[in-house]
Amino acid sequence: MLGLEKKDATLLLIVFGLTMLAPFLLNPFPEGSAMAQFNAGYPDLMQRFVIFGIFAIGFNILFGLTGYLSFGHAAFLGIGSYAAMWMFKLFGMNVIPALALSVVMSGLFAVLIGYVSLRRSGIYFSILTLAFAMMSYALAYSVLATDMDGPDRQGLLQKGLTGGETGLQLTLQDPRILGQKAAEDGNLPVPNIFGLEMRSSAELELGNWVFTFSAGYYFSAVVMLIAFYLSIRIFRSPFGMMLRAIKSNQQRLNYTGLNPKPYTLAAFVISGMYAGLAGGLMASMDPLAGPERMFWTASGEVVLMTILGGAGTLIGPVLGAGAIKYMENILSKINSDILHGWFAFLPDGLEDFVVAIIYPFIGKGWHLTLGLIFMAVVIFLPGGLVEAGQRVARMFRGKKAEDDSKSASTEPAE
Repeated sequence: MLGLEKKDATLLLIVFGLTMLAPFLLNPFPEGSAMAQFNAGYPDLMQRFVIFGIFAIGFNILFGLTGYLSFGHAAFLGIGSYAAMWMFKLFGMNVIPALALSVVMSGLFAVLIGYVSLRRSGIYFSILTLAFAMMSYALAYSVLATDMDGPDRQGLLQKGLTGGETGLQLTLQDPRILGQKAAEDGNLPVPNIFGLEMRSSAELELGNWVFTFSAGYYFSAVVMLIAFYLSIRIFRSPFGMMLRAIKSNQQRLNYTGLNPKPYTLAAFVISGMYAGLAGGLMASMDPLAGPERMFWTASGEVVLMTILGGAGTLIGPVLGAGAIKYMENILSKINSDILHGWFAFLPDGLEDFVVAIIYPFIGKGWHLTLGLIFMAVVIFLPGGLVEAGQRVARMFRGKKAEDDSKSASTEPAE
């Protein structure tokens, strides 16, 4: 199917099913119940799942296949967002051209940054990419945020190309060449795909459950599925085999007479284009581009996603992105009042003790939980969540095989 082997085609179908049924799968608890706190089936969060999944898939092509650890990949995420915003401000609100420009601009910047950074390897490569990302952040935050004409009539600096600290936003004064400058109601126009607004949605009520189907989510999900399919083709191609050889032993590859530099640069550019695509989707879902998307913490986040899910695996980065974004948006909202509601059946003293033990790991302390999980994965599951799933599958297969062997064995007649 689609030129894929049976195993890869099955994996693609599984990812397809999970993404299409996400509004149901992420809303397992009825509205109003105590466990509804753990539901994650609302459009904004589902969009973050798939967008950061794209970001992590692209990063995995560089890190998982070649072993080059970039600490500055968020630069391409920000470049993609700014490119999409300028496309909206100048040439209308259709997201397709905006995403195309995001991918192209991120690819061009990746060629420049990769050409310089890939002259070194190991920690030196990582530091170079981090330096480029922080320079990009500084440019977006201050240098390119100041209009060269100086202060305006109110004494405030113009916001230039990037919008500075507040970010680049849509305004009614945008010099839009194509499309409407304002909606029919006089408000700002919204991103759309050939007239279908990204924020449009429909709801389905089944008993106490409410399922929301968002046009923006399903568009992002389709883009993620295409990105995932392309990553499978890259992994299984001769180009992917060459990247694995570079990761395995680059010096030995040099001795064979093959030059690994074009391959590593190509992997870096492809990875940067994936990040730009994710940045463009972020701007399409929420028309805003800010310098914080280029900060070093954003680059560190995608590293965590890839390692947590399983570096070098196909579905691992998607799982890691979903896990981290789930904790960031769900665990962080649990406060002491919710905990007291859950443990109200306990005696007062014991209830306070249990809440005091759990509270540091949720709410504002959700990073502590993430850190502990990451440590456990690195120590006990180097292959990430994918390895955990493989171990569970092997355990059940072994148990089933054992049961089959027992049932197939014959007992002597007495």
